[in-house]
Amino acid sequence: MLSVAYQDLPGLAGKEIGVSEWITLDQDRVNLFADATEDHQWIHVDVERAKREMDTGGTIVHGYLTLSLIPKIMYELVEVTETSQLINYGANKVRFTNMVPTGSQVRGRIKVADIEQKGPGTSMTYEVTIEIDGQDRPACIAEVIMMAFPAEG
Repeated sequence: MLSVAYQDLPGLAGKEIGVSEWITLDQDRVNLFADATEDHQWIHVDVERAKREMDTGGTIVHGYLTLSLIPKIMYELVEVTETSQLINYGANKVRFTNMVPTGSQVRGRIKVADIEQKGPGTSMTYEVTIEIDGQDRPACIAEVIMMAFPAEG
């Protein structure tokens, strides 16, 4: 894990932070996500139908489940110290570039695209690529923005 102090954030611009551990996306996790989001589309939850009708030979992971792993991946790879708050600010250019068969392992690769002072805080724009074990094409490519605010006093 990279640990960086708030005042040193500008030095990260353009640098790759690293690659996360593999995360297994099994059917139980997919079903829990389907329940949480009320997205029960058969391609995600109907194992028998997906075996018959999907080119993947089974269900696929929700794209938004893949996207939702980004905060976990980021917290695994980078710690910003000397802050009062670190919040998700938004996302740009999100693309789901490959299906993730349920049961696959994915991991995140993080690069700092930009660091910018914004009002009382600092905006950190990350380029995030979610890779699939054994696949050349990634599952998801996204530009995500976090805001960090300096510690008081």
